[in-house]
Amino acid sequence: MEINLSARDLRAFLAVAETRSFSQAAQQMHLSQSALSTLIGRLETAFGARLFDRTTRTVALSAAGEVLASHADQLLADIERTVAAVRDVPALRRGRVALAALPSLAARIVPRLFRRYAAQYPEIDLTLADTLSEPAFELVREGRVDFAITAANPAYGDLDYIPLTTDSFVLLAAHGHPLGGSGDSVRLIDTLPFAHVSMSRHTSVRQYVEAAALQHGIGFHPAFEIDHLATIGAMVAEQLGVAALPAMAADVINADGLTRRALASPEIRRSIGVVKRREGALSPAAQAMLSLLMRQFDAADAPGQAAPDAIASPAKNA
Repeated sequence: MEINLSARDLRAFLAVAETRSFSQAAQQMHLSQSALSTLIGRLETAFGARLFDRTTRTVALSAAGEVLASHADQLLADIERTVAAVRDVPALRRGRVALAALPSLAARIVPRLFRRYAAQYPEIDLTLADTLSEPAFELVREGRVDFAITAANPAYGDLDYIPLTTDSFVLLAAHGHPLGGSGDSVRLIDTLPFAHVSMSRHTSVRQYVEAAALQHGIGFHPAFEIDHLATIGAMVAEQLGVAALPAMAADVINADGLTRRALASPEIRRSIGVVKRREGALSPAAQAMLSLLMRQFDAADAPGQAAPDAIASPAKNA
């Protein structure tokens, strides 16, 4: 027979075992003596064994009752710990939040976000996957992260996208390069005769630049395709080419001797936002993280909104 053993059942059993009296145990449990006797009788029926040996004057644990008594305290403690753990989740005293983010965003935005979050909710475990946009979308779709901070991608229409900001593109060039002067901005078409160090073809960074070049009827053919921002910065510093990058990506490049200029005609911007699953709600811990992230952007921790003439069409990866 299946035994449905509740915390109340265990407390009632332990009360009788400790007091050796049904009347005293009933008072402790705020039950009538007949109700307590019925509860113990139900337990005995479920276990198929007497738990107490009763006489008109005494109540003693039976052999089966001794076995249950040896485990009842631990069982009750386990139940109470489980209840407390579950209640801790909405109270943000326990849980886990997993994020995915583009490498540039992981370096520029997430550390501050995690520091602020950990200060408020120190018992919540935090994990981060810094990855390109398409893998980030897949991590969300598979439920392996709560949400991702990434570039928009209309190919993932089954997921919700919440825009946060737009990220403008800039040109990085070495001081000794012909484009490494101190001008406020440079036209993209004027950079194309020079060698470019670009992110690889499967990234949104590359696809945004290609789309902007095509507005001038020119194909974009970089001299080097690199996946890591630090390598791009080092190659640009050695005058192996210039690099057209989003401002947030350029922010994490620490190479010396570089000039940074705005790209114009057209200005290139990409949408940055949060991607999450459409079905089901975020956990309380993840929702608190999302709310903090949105406040961080509202507090002008990120670039402003796109200009009307900007190239802002979403692409596949970032």
